[in-house]
Amino acid sequence: MKKTSIYLLTGIVCLTLISWGFKGHRAVATIAQQHLNGNTAYVVSAYLDGQPMEAVSTWADENRDHKTAPWHFLNLPLGLTHDQFVKFVQESEGNVYTAILKMEATLKDPASSAEQKTEALKYLIHFIGDAHQPMHISRKEDKGGNTIQLRFEDKGTNLHSLWDSKLIDHEGLSSEDIAKTYDKATAAEIKKWQNDSPMEWIWESYQISSELYNVKPGQNIDEAHYQKYIPLIRKRIDQAGIRLAGELNKLFSNAAIPARTASTDISRQLDNKVTQGIAIGPVDIKDVAKFTGKTVYTTAKAYSSKDIGSMILVNLGAAYPNQLLTLAIKGQAKDSAANLDGKTIIITGEVIDYKGKPEIVVTDPNQIHVK
Repeated sequence: MKKTSIYLLTGIVCLTLISWGFKGHRAVATIAQQHLNGNTAYVVSAYLDGQPMEAVSTWADENRDHKTAPWHFLNLPLGLTHDQFVKFVQESEGNVYTAILKMEATLKDPASSAEQKTEALKYLIHFIGDAHQPMHISRKEDKGGNTIQLRFEDKGTNLHSLWDSKLIDHEGLSSEDIAKTYDKATAAEIKKWQNDSPMEWIWESYQISSELYNVKPGQNIDEAHYQKYIPLIRKRIDQAGIRLAGELNKLFSNAAIPARTASTDISRQLDNKVTQGIAIGPVDIKDVAKFTGKTVYTTAKAYSSKDIGSMILVNLGAAYPNQLLTLAIKGQAKDSAANLDGKTIIITGEVIDYKGKPEIVVTDPNQIHVK
């Protein structure tokens, strides 16, 4: 009984170490989604059975157990130089840094099953967010700031919770508004951030957490403290999203798009609503008509096409008049319609009904991807 109680208590303590809270993790995933290239977006959506990344961003917290709980953080002493920090991390095991490397290795491994890669992807989406929460790279003796009691908005809290969610909640923004407000990186910042290694991500968090320990137990966190640190929180969440997108683009830019798992059917796809422009899919070409009014992506063979001047009509799934889907390609996208006949393509767009048949209007070349 005593051992059981100890294990349960340990689990409760571990579960308090939840990075960024619900809003923060969803913001990280939403920002990342906006910076995926075309093929990566298809691959990610296929592994997630059509769910947007934000929908699985807290899965790793919800499915945490004694084995995976340490994967969300890294304990280490304060006062380390960069070289000492790197040496300490390289000699450590079972933490957020090694977990990120482990998940990326699984996603790169051709021998990994689709189920293993799906799980690794869900973990990676979450752990990159964790690595950017400064209090997840901090001291063991206070459980990442969980035992340092503070007051904020006339309520009791602790240093860890303050950075998880309290300061973010104080802005009064929804998850969607947070992503829009925080996603402000310039092209130069994106390039730099995505060139940094996971070791540098956690070194940044370590430097910040070292500063955050300047608070005193029982201190009242005032508006001035909030105003000082909310820009840094915005930057860390933006960096996490940009870097998550960068890692996924490296992994999946040239990867084959996996087939749907057998458990994924049309009824499940219909439940996966379009969020922030994310498409439902992959949808079987035979079922596209069921998604009228929704944005989907589907894969099919182009059987024939016809240039009528204002647009090029491409018939997918069969030749006219038995086509299963028609593409109406207009504007700048017309150049992408050249030589599609006989090729298997992936198309993304909103399904409309045109004289009783499903159609997608294509105005952006990025809507079409030749396999």
